[in-house]
Amino acid sequence: MEIIEDRHAKASTLLTSQLPVNKWHEAIGEQTIADAILDRIVHDAHRLKLKGRIVRKDN
Repeated sequence: MEIIEDRHAKASTLLTSQLPVNKWHEAIGEQTIADAILDRIVHDAHRLKLKGRIVRKDN
């Protein structure tokens, strides 16, 4: 939250996640913090949803 707050409306920030946005509240756990983070990230965001096969090799 502190990183997002410091950069909000001041600088570009690139975030990547394998977790869909609709699952972020559950993952963050704290409703108020999740709302604050998502409000700052999603507002004015350019979202790209990539599709394709997984090429990472597991051990």
